[in-house]
Amino acid sequence: MTSALNSESENSVMGMTGGKKIPADGTGVIKLDPWLEPFKDALRSRYSHAQKWIKTLDETEGGLEKFSKGTEKFGFVVHDNGDITYREWAPNALRAYLIGDFNEWNRDATPMTRGEYGRWEVTLSPKDGQLAIPHGSKVKISLVIPTSHERLERVPAWITRVTQDLNFSPIYDGVFWHPPQNERYAFKHPRPPKPKSVRIYEAHVGISSPELRITTYKEFTKNVLPRIKHLGYNVIQLMAIMEHAYYASFGYQINSLFAASSRFGTPEDLKELIDTAHGMGITVLLDMVHSHASKNTGDGLNQFDGTDHLYFHEGVKGVHEQWDSRVYNYGHHEVLRFLLSNLRFWIEEYQFDGFRFDGVTSMLYTHHGIGSGFSGGYHEYFGPNVDEDGVVYLMLANEMLHNLYPDCITIAEDVSGMPALCVALSLGGIGFDYRLAMAIPDLYIKWLKEKEDADWDMGALTHTLVNRRHGEKTVAYAESHDQALVGDKSLLMWLCDKEIYTNMAVLSVFTPVIERGLSLHKMIRLITHGLGGEGYLNFEGNEFGHPEWLDFPRDGNDNSYWYARRQFNLPDDDMLRYKFLNEFDRSMQWTEDKYGWLHSDEAYVSLKNEQDKVIVFERAGLLWIFNFHPTESFADYRVGIQAAGTYQIILDTDDPAFGGFGRNAKGTRFFTTPFQWNGRKNFIQVYIPVRTAIVLALESTL
Repeated sequence: MTSALNSESENSVMGMTGGKKIPADGTGVIKLDPWLEPFKDALRSRYSHAQKWIKTLDETEGGLEKFSKGTEKFGFVVHDNGDITYREWAPNALRAYLIGDFNEWNRDATPMTRGEYGRWEVTLSPKDGQLAIPHGSKVKISLVIPTSHERLERVPAWITRVTQDLNFSPIYDGVFWHPPQNERYAFKHPRPPKPKSVRIYEAHVGISSPELRITTYKEFTKNVLPRIKHLGYNVIQLMAIMEHAYYASFGYQINSLFAASSRFGTPEDLKELIDTAHGMGITVLLDMVHSHASKNTGDGLNQFDGTDHLYFHEGVKGVHEQWDSRVYNYGHHEVLRFLLSNLRFWIEEYQFDGFRFDGVTSMLYTHHGIGSGFSGGYHEYFGPNVDEDGVVYLMLANEMLHNLYPDCITIAEDVSGMPALCVALSLGGIGFDYRLAMAIPDLYIKWLKEKEDADWDMGALTHTLVNRRHGEKTVAYAESHDQALVGDKSLLMWLCDKEIYTNMAVLSVFTPVIERGLSLHKMIRLITHGLGGEGYLNFEGNEFGHPEWLDFPRDGNDNSYWYARRQFNLPDDDMLRYKFLNEFDRSMQWTEDKYGWLHSDEAYVSLKNEQDKVIVFERAGLLWIFNFHPTESFADYRVGIQAAGTYQIILDTDDPAFGGFGRNAKGTRFFTTPFQWNGRKNFIQVYIPVRTAIVLALESTL
């Protein structure tokens, strides 16, 4: 549960802290975590660094709000009188020209004028009452560089539409996108309120069909949005939307930051998707990739003006060796304008409600997390290995987003465990709303690969699930999209292996392998949901135990789409056991919607019994009981409970509707006995069959 101090402090480096005696110098976070005391100088440094940027922008740009409206100056701007102004930052260029279909690609027909700071611009007046550049036509900027006087032709950096014709070339074309008013999508629905509990459905539009092809925005809107709503998720996190050079990169080699991927349809189609989700009451987040960029030169930012250090660091410092990509220079004025404006663009143009920031670890450290195991020692989070410019950029991003859009949600993907990542900026934090609990899925995969069920350690499992920074909200998940990629397996694949192909039909033998697989799949997801954080995330298809891995079409698989799809036909087939996992996931989400455990206080764990393999905890007034024992059931098992009363089961992994045996009768009433047990004031006695879990609620709440 977020501490009162954090929640009462303003998420601004220029704002007020929640406590009267807390200094406004970035060290307020020490009140939340005294172990940060030795690093107060580093906390002050980044705090003052962020304040300095805001003051500089106040003096030179009219403030952060105006500064982040870069789309009103750069790229193609269409004025009310029909003029088109195109402006680009390319300080190394000697000359610049706008070329395209509109001037028959004449390299010298439309010269641009150089302004201060290396900004080039040109204004084109209408012709015969029509825009000088027709909507949908191709464009580029042609630059003459010093010394060699070579011509470089680049896709404009701020372009909002790029297209690719693989029959001709893998290089993207820049497209001038300005549809007539009657062809533009008009938003109909208001944004939904910021959810108290975030139940996130992470999805990739392109793989969202059982068919062997790329799914479109429109198909996702029609076929997948109703499925997500039915399941009870209230947040969608869309991957691979920012245009990326290579489909198989999963959307993480960005070449055009302002362009929605044309693989899936038009910008108007994406707007319809988001608006339709809003109409269902679903919040929509964008997977934001500001951690690195494609190294492409023909259709990316790399060597845009002939230098390697326009948007990126110069030389080796600007190269991400592990990802074979370029690293932004977060300390540069124009790079900050570009990235901050990019965030605003996606929120204002497409109505996204926030972002999951990818690769935050790479942004926080000069070593980008490469070769660092992050033992948890605080010295790893401060000092020369920290990229203060990267930290401050994230602080400025959260400053801008949370002040301009108070209901905006930001989530950080960080493997390092950086302290104060999700603490208010006024206290010296970095300002995110949530962080991802990345250790949880790693634990499950490791155990399934290396341990027998009888060797599962209940203390270690519980510790991993609750081991998060107090006061910083965490999104828990049982398996990640990375674990679905080729070379690894989903949880159900690890659990069932080859029998997933032969024994998932309801008419086939219910083998011990399938019984174990279905049981542990439900239990793993339920304990993660209940104990692992203040938010929950599921990757598309994992809710029903999607078989096989994820592999995009590439040369190594003969460009096959066989694994680049989600087989939604499986849970919809009444003759297959996938329907049981799908229905359990649905019940889990809607039960949380009713009881709200994700936004309640942290759980109280009353039992971790290694011999019995039983875990018991309370959260949101509910009693959670898990029996992970591979062979033993327990009758009249005594468990502690704080609140006296009569309880009933509200969620049972053994329910026949979820593929179980129904060994606990529905409607059974459990009465508390006023006798202290496991540190709780009362106890009840329950039957917990082998490999099952039950959640109980007071009868009065049903």
